[in-house]
Amino acid sequence: MKSILVVRLSAIGDIVFASPLVAALRRRWPEARIAWLVQPECAALLDRHPDLDAVIVCPLRHWQRLWRERRYRELWAGIRTLRANLREQDFDLALDLQGLLKSGLLTWLSGARERIGLGSREGSQWLMTRRLPRGGDSRLIGSEYRFLAESLALPVADGFPMAVHYGEAEAAFAESVIARESLSNGYAVFCPFTTRPQKHWIEERWARLAHRVRDELGLVPVLLGGPGDREAARRIADAADDQLIDLTGQTSLTEAAALIDRAALLIGVDTGLSHMGIAFDTPSLLLFGSTCPYLDTTRAKARVLHHALPCSPCKRRPICDGRFDCMRAIEADEILRAADEVLRA
Repeated sequence: MKSILVVRLSAIGDIVFASPLVAALRRRWPEARIAWLVQPECAALLDRHPDLDAVIVCPLRHWQRLWRERRYRELWAGIRTLRANLREQDFDLALDLQGLLKSGLLTWLSGARERIGLGSREGSQWLMTRRLPRGGDSRLIGSEYRFLAESLALPVADGFPMAVHYGEAEAAFAESVIARESLSNGYAVFCPFTTRPQKHWIEERWARLAHRVRDELGLVPVLLGGPGDREAARRIADAADDQLIDLTGQTSLTEAAALIDRAALLIGVDTGLSHMGIAFDTPSLLLFGSTCPYLDTTRAKARVLHHALPCSPCKRRPICDGRFDCMRAIEADEILRAADEVLRA
């Protein structure tokens, strides 16, 4: 293999899960040129990966807006430009890790001679030269990507560890926040936000948890999230009576990563920032309800808290009329006990 393309456009968590593939590809083909095709909002996660030669950005959301606005000429020009860029790199192998029609079309546009789709559906399977199921032990974090690596005879003897990379600027940012907010004695990152309400822990409980983390663990809670999470973060911060530091919407993705790397503890729901804690081997507690993609984190310092109910996992179709019983079953007492255990580990 002289040139390899990895296609996983989003989301943050899935890119973190898939990150060990790059190192495995590099060990298998040390002289190959390896590129990753990704959407702009996730590109920062890959820009500093030492085993990647190129990060190719696909402006998918911009294209979708052009389609809605019927600006077809601009849309077609953008697609042709990306296609030319991909074809110029003469890929021998392209791996579609997303398995959707949009990712399959882009994999096909690359012109790669061998195109392998992971769990391809929505018609994308017909654009591949080979399709592999999403196999592996679903209880293991990143199992489908490890299964793909094993199917391709890639080396995985190192345990297939996830990796997130950032630069000196992000490290300096994190150190400045630690100094400014007097966090040098330790802080706990809270990651309460994600895309679906059924994946959220009960909002009012975060404020009470903040008090207990300060009082019982001696750690300052720090709230992280994106710009779209600011309103919910404000409610949590107000209810916490200044017991936490709200940095929601005030960091870039990689600045948040640097803060997670330095944290004494992370508590979060099933969201990309939470999975970064496991990648950094930060003591981490992940609260799962409607989804349960893994229970084995492969890290002694990381644990998933999950109460399986007869309706679990409901994924995108909750049937509890908005009660979210599976998340409500996770109590602060359980979180504090587990926090003590992962901190001791």
